[in-house]
Amino acid sequence: MSLILDKVSYIYSPGNAYETVAIDNVSLRIRDNEFIGIIGHTGSGKSTLIQHMNGLLAPTSGDIYFNGKDISEKGFNKQELRSKVGMVFQYPEHQLFEATVFEDIAFGPSNLGLSKEEIDDRVYEALKLVEFPEDLISASPFDLSGGQKRRAAIAGVLAMKPEILILDEPTAGLDPKGRDDILDMINNMHKSTGNTVVLVSHSMEDIARLVDRIIVMNKGKVAYDDTPKEVYKNYKELEQMGLRAPQITYLMHDLKNLGYDVSTDATTVDEASAEILRLFG
Repeated sequence: MSLILDKVSYIYSPGNAYETVAIDNVSLRIRDNEFIGIIGHTGSGKSTLIQHMNGLLAPTSGDIYFNGKDISEKGFNKQELRSKVGMVFQYPEHQLFEATVFEDIAFGPSNLGLSKEEIDDRVYEALKLVEFPEDLISASPFDLSGGQKRRAAIAGVLAMKPEILILDEPTAGLDPKGRDDILDMINNMHKSTGNTVVLVSHSMEDIARLVDRIIVMNKGKVAYDDTPKEVYKNYKELEQMGLRAPQITYLMHDLKNLGYDVSTDATTVDEASAEILRLFG
């Protein structure tokens, strides 16, 4: 499986006074089993970028390939693409509409012409992946807590068995515990399934803790595309883009500036703790 964006640009309202270049000459390759974070300030092109990944938006220029096929070619099956590249939007619980959690999650697989047995298997597998309480499967989605609604909505996408799961700010509006619970669930799901995960987030700490690769968007372009350690080395440049590296990055640089012989590569609390313990024996 591979998803390739080749020199992709997208312009909103072309040819009039409201013309806006949302993404500009972006080239990316999304590989198997990656956990990718996409960060950038508001208006940097993050949401426009991910909507190209499953064909919700067609590029103004450039090409997108899924498994070697140009998704803009006549006859390309966009429905199949969207089952393989699943999208979870901000506040996905707003898309819940069925009478029960089970029926909501079963809606997508039911449209694939699957047998009842396979639909049931997919629903229960998805519920297990999102760690949803079994005693609430027959409950109305509208009676759930915010975090439970979020899990149910994500399960509805997972029931389609996507090879790539794209999540746009999946913790928006949740309290700190709810945010951590959802992110831990996504991380566990990624490890369990081996799916490729693309996570859009404003939280540098969350991104540093979870992902293998960070794509930084700025003014519609890819500013950085590398491991968290390499990206956060450019913390001063990130600040100029309206972003801040994780607090740990600043702490380690402060210790270094005070004369302590610490590595400034640490991007998580665990890494910083290990480095400080090494320093002081």
